[in-house]
Amino acid sequence: MTENEAGQDGTPSMHTVDARSLRGLAHPLRMRLLTALREFGPATASGLADRLSESSGATSYHLRQLASYGFVEDDPERGKGRERWWRAVHGGIAFEHSADFLRDPDPEIRGAMGAVLHESATRHAQELNTWLGTTHEWPKEWVRSSDLSDFKMLLTPELALEMAEKVHELIESYWGRVPEGTEGSALVRTHLHVFPRPAE
Repeated sequence: MTENEAGQDGTPSMHTVDARSLRGLAHPLRMRLLTALREFGPATASGLADRLSESSGATSYHLRQLASYGFVEDDPERGKGRERWWRAVHGGIAFEHSADFLRDPDPEIRGAMGAVLHESATRHAQELNTWLGTTHEWPKEWVRSSDLSDFKMLLTPELALEMAEKVHELIESYWGRVPEGTEGSALVRTHLHVFPRPAE
């Protein structure tokens, strides 16, 4: 199953990150490369370099590193020439043990998990700021359907986990409901942040 393919219910294929692959992912450019391949489809190292304002030498090196950890692969349908085409292997990544990684006795694993989370948070902020700066370019239906909310409530760790899982289930229930090419459709990004903060 490739990056653009999904199951019969529209669910994207997911790659569960372990300690080894976490080390391979924990680099800002690698995360940006993987995101670009998932969002825009297969590309060459030079094409990605232009998109991300990086050197083709850097993108080529980090693509090979991502491939060695199973995140990207050659695209045989396009690799017919001197340039090598790459595609994402999975539609997304999942961390079943992120809390364990953050508390791992190995500082390299803790650092890698921290780097991945901070890069994700940075990307979320960039995407949101891009949306806020371009809302005038979108039809009023899309502006009306967008949402920027935050909530504060007193919870236990168990209830916070239950809430996050229910939100995930709700979001996942919308996968595959809109066929490719549907008029008026657009890719929608939904960010979920659940975290405690001091009361004072």
